[in-house]
Amino acid sequence: MGARKQNNQIAFRYRPVDSATGVSRETAKRLAAQLGVDETQAIHQALRELAVRILPQYAQDDGPLTTIQLRQIKKRVPRGKKGSARSSLIETEST
Repeated sequence: MGARKQNNQIAFRYRPVDSATGVSRETAKRLAAQLGVDETQAIHQALRELAVRILPQYAQDDGPLTTIQLRQIKKRVPRGKKGSARSSLIETEST
């Protein structure tokens, strides 16, 4: 017996009417027409947009930096001259 291929499809049922939790077939058709794609592509685009808004777009890190890591970073940062910077964007009384 050969290995069965995994089915990468799901059943998708449109709602009878649009609501906060789903859309009707008519709405999906209108959206697809507006986007210039078929219904399947409109669904993929909607899911992708939702994924970008809701799911983290980067790998989770190990949490806050340790004291040793902070010390290493501070050693590598160039030391600047202490002083003040003057901005020409904001006029002060002395200018």
